[in-house]
Amino acid sequence: MAGAIYGPIIYRFAPEARGHGVPEVMYAVSERGGRIAPQVVVLKALASALCIGGGSVGREGPIVQIGSATGSTLAQLIRLDTPRVRLLVACGAAGGIAATFNAPLAGPFFAMELILRNFAAESFGAVVLSSVTASVIGRAILGDTAFLSLPVFAVRNPIEYPLYLLLGLVVGIIGVCFSKVLYLIEDLCDWAWRGPEWARPAVGGLLLGGLLIALPQMYGVGYPVLENAVEGKYLLGMLVLLLIGKMVATSLTIGIGGSGGVFAPTLFIGAMAGTAFGEIVHQILPAATESPGAYGLVGMAAALGGSTRAPITAVIILFELTGEYSIILPLMAAVAVATGVSKLLSTDTIYTRKLLRRGIDIERPRHPFAAVTAADVAQPISESLWENTNLASAAKALERTPGGILPVVDDGGRYRGCVSARDVAESLDTPDPPATVSTLIRRLPPVTADTGFHDVVTALDGHGGTGLPVIDPDHTAVIGWVNYERLLSVLHPADPQSAFSA
Repeated sequence: MAGAIYGPIIYRFAPEARGHGVPEVMYAVSERGGRIAPQVVVLKALASALCIGGGSVGREGPIVQIGSATGSTLAQLIRLDTPRVRLLVACGAAGGIAATFNAPLAGPFFAMELILRNFAAESFGAVVLSSVTASVIGRAILGDTAFLSLPVFAVRNPIEYPLYLLLGLVVGIIGVCFSKVLYLIEDLCDWAWRGPEWARPAVGGLLLGGLLIALPQMYGVGYPVLENAVEGKYLLGMLVLLLIGKMVATSLTIGIGGSGGVFAPTLFIGAMAGTAFGEIVHQILPAATESPGAYGLVGMAAALGGSTRAPITAVIILFELTGEYSIILPLMAAVAVATGVSKLLSTDTIYTRKLLRRGIDIERPRHPFAAVTAADVAQPISESLWENTNLASAAKALERTPGGILPVVDDGGRYRGCVSARDVAESLDTPDPPATVSTLIRRLPPVTADTGFHDVVTALDGHGGTGLPVIDPDHTAVIGWVNYERLLSVLHPADPQSAFSA
């Protein structure tokens, strides 16, 4: 039922709201100057609420995307430059993580390590302030308690440290496997589905519903089941079944077009794998090892580090989720091993793989102008012509325009095309000139504000002298004008020609 509601909404209004959210934010920051469509805020919240209520995904990815979209929208409304748009996106992500997890430390590190992908000092202060603000508000509403209520664990014997290193190795491999299973099932869903995309969540939901009926522990986010596992309420066979079941259920939820995060499922899978590992070693060395739940707790962090390759975030967020400091040393060691194993086994992560499959490599070496967008270089225009402007008035306006060309908008301010001084002059010389400029409009292809630098250069091919209009991301209002001369005057590269040859 939920799929029948959110499927058409996502398909029609916000395709980027489909999936687990974080890759879309990483793409926006890396390739679009941090600009995210404002409608994502509402539609992602609606779609994710429906999907989480009827699927097997987490809420953290959607919250990151919602917070990031809110920051991006605010930055675009007050017309900030690209670096500050990116910064507000990171602030939104940090605030979302901090509020939902009651994790004011993890929020900034998540934003810096995964979204901005750097730890620049000038960004850290703003991201921390956003995280603190969100945490204060979250605690006022939800209270100031650890997100997960788990028993207190400790390292019982030094012999456990090698066991935790081995756990990091095992869970690191499982984290990589989860990433591969996720996209394998998504590919199978793409191959099997032959109907319209908007109907895919509804039809696929029937298959997912059958799985959830057979294994109801897979329903929803899964934190209560996770807590039961760490508290020792499941036997070894059940832990393995839950691990495999969560991989399949989450992958199927995403594969049928659902909207939800993979952050919580990764923690769930790590908890099941770690607790199962703990059951085995506790049976072998009962007097020298802590209860299996301790290994489950460390397994959560190791799975997160292995799948996302964000070790700092993994360590800090598990500490804040549980309040457990007594096993911080084995937790750090296991995360380090899991991250290293992930790096050896795979060139991508659970987030970057989605982008690589679309031909987008956000880790590639960046050109010096890769971060520049059309909005950054657009020259403000003094005026636009209305489509019902008479030729005499248009001629006077064009005389004041250095390029001899102006954009034309309709009564609603939407871009219609352009009119040149030459066309107006030639029309005035005819025996029967048109009454308005509407018949002289030429539909020059506009450049959207979030277009990257190299795409702007490509678009200007054949129009470099006169230039092209720059319109807002909604493809409506004209916000400026760009041509080769403007690019050079704004960027001032040491070798101007090198900017166009890369």
